[in-house]
Amino acid sequence: MTDSVPMTRTGYDKLRADLYDMENEQMPVIEKRIAAARAEGDLSENAEYHGARESQGMLQAKINLLKDKLGRAEIIDTSTLPKDQVVFGATIKVKDLEFGETEEFTLVGAGDEDYDTGRILVTSPLGQGLLAKKVGETAEIEVPAGTNRFEILEIRFDEE
Repeated sequence: MTDSVPMTRTGYDKLRADLYDMENEQMPVIEKRIAAARAEGDLSENAEYHGARESQGMLQAKINLLKDKLGRAEIIDTSTLPKDQVVFGATIKVKDLEFGETEEFTLVGAGDEDYDTGRILVTSPLGQGLLAKKVGETAEIEVPAGTNRFEILEIRFDEE
């Protein structure tokens, strides 16, 4: 994959801090667990050893994923983006045309997402479906259950 991963400087710094923690704090703890379990002798029936090795593999996969994201990071300066349409960094108030509910989403990059608070990845299907829309326009987004239709009610840019 060579696609860039859009993110703010804050998101980038958060991912770098997470990577540092995994490599320099969490991995040495797991390596000590492996060494201690290995010292107990027969590894074929040593559950602690196998559990620690599994933890090491899962942590290494997370490290590799973070390194990949950081390697493809594209730091976005939101001050240079248009303010009259949905773009990276925008907070969008939408009306779900099927249910009549109003929802709010902020399009963010890797490291800044928090789905519980409406901070969604700009690269997600929902984020991609909302991009470039203006107030009053309708976004139709294909989902496994059909098509979600949202009317754009408001676009704003919250300062961080």
